[in-house]
Amino acid sequence: MASSSWNLKSFQRFLLKNTENLVFNEAPKLLQQGIRIGLDVLAGSPAGPPLALPAGRPVSSNFVPTAHRARRVSYAPDLDGRADPGEIVWTWVVYEDDPNRGKDRPVLVVGRDSSTLLGLMLSSQDHHRHDPDWIGIGTGSWDYEGRASWVRLDRVLDVPEEGIRREGAILDRDMFDVVAARLRAEYSWS
Repeated sequence: MASSSWNLKSFQRFLLKNTENLVFNEAPKLLQQGIRIGLDVLAGSPAGPPLALPAGRPVSSNFVPTAHRARRVSYAPDLDGRADPGEIVWTWVVYEDDPNRGKDRPVLVVGRDSSTLLGLMLSSQDHHRHDPDWIGIGTGSWDYEGRASWVRLDRVLDVPEEGIRREGAILDRDMFDVVAARLRAEYSWS
């Protein structure tokens, strides 16, 4: 009986010591970290550590004004393993403000230069709704959460075909025609 009461007292001391540590030392750190993550989310900053460029896969790192890539745009999706205009594919796109970081994101293919695809970046961020450089394309299978998406019109990405992670979807013909009409009217595409 004496050994069991000694074990109970040892356990109580252990519990008290570790509870004090948790309450007075660890909880404030966890609370502070949670507040920082919450503020980052509210500010639109990515939560967690910066995403580094993927190793061994070409990335989309060249952005040019859309008018500099002006060419004929036509709808030609064909799920043959090669990306074609009208298809939405996924590729790693570097951030404009930090070329050492980036994000895997959907891109609407609007043309091709040999083995380099010409793509327009997609976003599901609602603040693009009123931005004149973006156009809404609705929802589609490219977004697994079913969120509405917008396409950025004012810059074209050079997407190395071997850098595509997967084929995402085919954009509806009518919606592609709306994007193409804006490219023709505002960016000298034909």
